[in-house]
Amino acid sequence: MDQREYARTSAAFLRFADEEARDRSALYDELARGTASDPLVIAFLLTLPKEKRQPNLLFAATRLLFGTPSGWCQFRHVLRENEDAIRAIMLIRSTQTNEPARCATLLPVLARLPQPLALIEVGASAGLCLMADRYGYDYGRGSLVRPSVDQLDPPVFSCVVNATTPVPTAPPRVTWRAGLDLDPVDISDPNQAAWLEALVWPEQSDRLAKLRIAMRIAAEKKPRIVKGDLRTDLARLATEAPKDATLVIFHAAVLAYIRSLPEREEFARSVKTLCDSWISNESPRIFPKIAARAAEGPKGCFLMAVNGVPVGWTDPHGASLDWISELPESEG
Repeated sequence: MDQREYARTSAAFLRFADEEARDRSALYDELARGTASDPLVIAFLLTLPKEKRQPNLLFAATRLLFGTPSGWCQFRHVLRENEDAIRAIMLIRSTQTNEPARCATLLPVLARLPQPLALIEVGASAGLCLMADRYGYDYGRGSLVRPSVDQLDPPVFSCVVNATTPVPTAPPRVTWRAGLDLDPVDISDPNQAAWLEALVWPEQSDRLAKLRIAMRIAAEKKPRIVKGDLRTDLARLATEAPKDATLVIFHAAVLAYIRSLPEREEFARSVKTLCDSWISNESPRIFPKIAARAAEGPKGCFLMAVNGVPVGWTDPHGASLDWISELPESEG
């Protein structure tokens, strides 16, 4: 066994427990810590490619096939008894967590840009985050934003914001939208829809219920998702956007899959030439130069930036937004 890979994988699961699962999922916190200290489970993970050794992928694949375990002991037993089946799912699936609640942290930026908007989401999965104008939002203090379209019973996403957050009073006006993904998710396929549901953490029943509503809206509206790579196919898609709309390219929890920092920095350089506003909502580790421009934020949060300028710390699942800066002058 490669001891360096063993240590790296164990550390990744501990980091997941400390920075992501703690205070959000007691079960995933327990499973991640158990995995980090178990040589047999780590050995199983080392039979997979590096990009497949992710906590969310392991836990979701197991739950998809065998249901939610009661705790570490049951999870370990199920895994040890069914390694081949779980490995097969992990090899063909990816963590395409399509979290529409992230739109709650995106909306304060979108609403302040020159309208109308044309949207491109990188890593769009099933395209649920392309429909920010079709959901409702509750930012507290009586600030409820409703969709501008005739939509029955849209999901309403709650987001805790700080005092400086520019809470929108109306949704943006979106006239064109498209997504780009290496492996688009077709939610009309029950197997693919079940996978998106399996990616929701076990205690988060309200999150799951709202995901299902968003999927029903997407099944009706059918946002366009193009199969392609952000490094080679984004420029071509951007040329299709209407010229009379503000083109916004955005992504959340996507660039971690580009392991090379030089490649991520090259993406950052190129994407700003393609659009009017580039919105990045990623772990602060993804773009160190952007993170260096912001004071340290809450543990486990993403850093949202507009055209490389940090504007807010966001909960990974859209539950909170701590605004830290005005939008860049050129973006209004």
